[in-house]
Amino acid sequence: MKNFQNYTPEKYRSPAFEEVEPGIYLAPNPYRNIDNREKIYVTSLSFEMEPDQYGEEGGCPQDITQIPFEDILDDFSVYVTDFYDELNQSSETTCYQEFGSSGIENIRNLRSLIGKRFYAAPYEDGEDEDEEYEIVIE
Repeated sequence: MKNFQNYTPEKYRSPAFEEVEPGIYLAPNPYRNIDNREKIYVTSLSFEMEPDQYGEEGGCPQDITQIPFEDILDDFSVYVTDFYDELNQSSETTCYQEFGSSGIENIRNLRSLIGKRFYAAPYEDGEDEDEEYEIVIE
């Protein structure tokens, strides 16, 4: 995954969203029936899949691969709050996702990916028997 950029959807202009820092909003929690929080922090990013990269084979905006996408979710302790289905259906290369967390620091850390590349590199020499790949940020 590469070319991470900030994305500001039109919905962020609504009174339901309060910008607390550039690109970070306090927003209604779409999962409040699960965790009872009324509001969470959200940010939206766009990025490009790298279909020739390990784990991203065949990836596209309509079918974002689990590797390394789930590593983003796990490593930054965030979850997807909006899939922007219409944008992803109409785009050939750029993926759009909204991420949320109850902790603003998790969102700040996630936004450190802006302008960077995040990908899975397979272990060549069996360094770690439990893991097949490592995550690289550059």
